Amino acid sequence: MMNAESRLVYKLIEKGYTISCAESCTGGLVASRIVNVPDASRVLNVSFVTYANEAKIRYLDVDPAVIEAVGVVSEEVAGQMARGAALQAGAQVGVGISGVAGPSGGSPEKPVGTVCFGFYMNGRTETVTKHFTDRERNEVRADSAEFVLQHLFELLENAD
Repeated sequence: MMNAESRLVYKLIEKGYTISCAESCTGGLVASRIVNVPDASRVLNVSFVTYANEAKIRYLDVDPAVIEAVGVVSEEVAGQMARGAALQAGAQVGVGISGVAGPSGGSPEKPVGTVCFGFYMNGRTETVTKHFTDRERNEVRADSAEFVLQHLFELLENAD
């Protein structure tokens, strides 16, 4: 049985798509898992680890007013990250990830384990928020990467 990253890479190849990731709390885990797959170079040209807000603004064209209004851990920012990564890379698919991996940094509105995801594909953006509760920092990061790989595969399976 193929792992999630292999399934994703081969689905991207089948569709003739390339991908770019914009990762914050995952720190490059999604891109790292993709490059573990033979032929990953056929689908991944560039990805971004934009941990600081300034990096999200500069490299991904995230609107600073949106960060100010709703916070960096938000579906709006994750969606802009996904779109920005795809456009910067000239890719058909972009992923944006912003969250609170912990152990600190959470709030009552956005507790530790809150992660927002953006998925951009051929001009359309979808966003999702997940709550990975009762997990250590690296578990939140790993679970976030796994979610991206699986969810993106499902999106590609259902795409035209």
